[in-house]
Amino acid sequence: MKKEKVLQAYDDAREQYAALGVDTDTALRKLDNITISLHCWQTDDVGGFETPDAALSGGGIQATGNYPGKARTISQLKQDMEKVMSLLPGRQRLSLHAIYGDFGGRKTDRDSITPEHFQGWTDWAKSQEIGLDFNPTFFSHPRAEEGFTLAGKNEKHRRFWIEHGKRCRRIAAEMGRQLGTPCVNNLWIPDGSKDIPVDRYTHRALLKESLDEIFSEEFPAEHLRDSLESKLFGIGSESMVVGSAEFYMGYAIKNNKLITLDNGHYHPTEQVGDKISSLLLYVDELMLHMTRGVRWDSDHVVIFNDEIQLIAQEIVRCKALERVHVGLDYFDASLNRIGAYVIGTRAAQLAFLYALLEPTETLREYEEAGRNFERLALMEVMKTKPLGAVYDYYCLTGNVPAAEDYIADIQQYEKDVLSKRI
Repeated sequence: MKKEKVLQAYDDAREQYAALGVDTDTALRKLDNITISLHCWQTDDVGGFETPDAALSGGGIQATGNYPGKARTISQLKQDMEKVMSLLPGRQRLSLHAIYGDFGGRKTDRDSITPEHFQGWTDWAKSQEIGLDFNPTFFSHPRAEEGFTLAGKNEKHRRFWIEHGKRCRRIAAEMGRQLGTPCVNNLWIPDGSKDIPVDRYTHRALLKESLDEIFSEEFPAEHLRDSLESKLFGIGSESMVVGSAEFYMGYAIKNNKLITLDNGHYHPTEQVGDKISSLLLYVDELMLHMTRGVRWDSDHVVIFNDEIQLIAQEIVRCKALERVHVGLDYFDASLNRIGAYVIGTRAAQLAFLYALLEPTETLREYEEAGRNFERLALMEVMKTKPLGAVYDYYCLTGNVPAAEDYIADIQQYEKDVLSKRI
């Protein structure tokens, strides 16, 4: 898109929003302060680098499709992420799973990983001037095949996973220390039951005991933030998930931990955006995993839909941008993976921009006065305001392709790089 057209469209958009009392320049400055944590596992379908033929298995999650060009080495993953970030305005960071360490081709079990296995990632993040987040990997492992890890009654296996959890926190804290930005260490486990269990209580008591031990080592908050992620159900855990929303909500509030809201981890009729204002009353910070569930937690690429809009609106309306860590979480192997990142990240940014361009104070005044017609009418009017023109201008000022221009760039990358991977 030509620069002149972008500037002309932005000038018109700025006037339209100004007529409603909204300053687009201010909104863009706020948007530029929102950092989005990109999940490394879209690049290679959650395979990781523990073994040469590593692949996702177990844990109630599934990557579908076999689109060519997935990253098979750490250098390819870094190359892909650099390409992704070159097509995005604003700020990003990278979220790693524990299976993405540089193990040098040697078998390193998860109870033996150390910060040294991730030093290459930390050095790369320094070179890119970005931060890192981290995730223990409690799936795709023989000791998780029974369906339980931290909540399991097999004490030998449970001790293994406790040690893994401890080591992941040390790795995350070291990343945060070296990079000068807190690393969010997000803990999710697949533990659950396919059919109706009798003894739910013992599993949850064991999970609490395991978490207490994992979190017993203290780290500075400026290096590490601990977050807990619940789930409603998964493949093989349809009847009961140990780490339910209620379990982690209670644990996080009692122990001053973050709560991760993955909008694919709840019932399809639940609005995750509606949970934000409640949780912010009881925890200092939240972590988002923005995804798109289609009928179930299917981890489709994020798009600019009503669900994502409400999440962003609630954060902005609560004036909580400083208290929420924004991340993505999906893995679709049926399409160009670079494109999947760019579509999803831009959709998340659009959602926050849409929220920042809302005439919130006017809407509050209508609401307080009981003028519900006016409130609804203005909310509807905002849906057709030139949001795209403002975002295109944001891309222009960020020196990245505006509008549909990024599509050709990704097509060329596929031709030059992805198509040559075997």
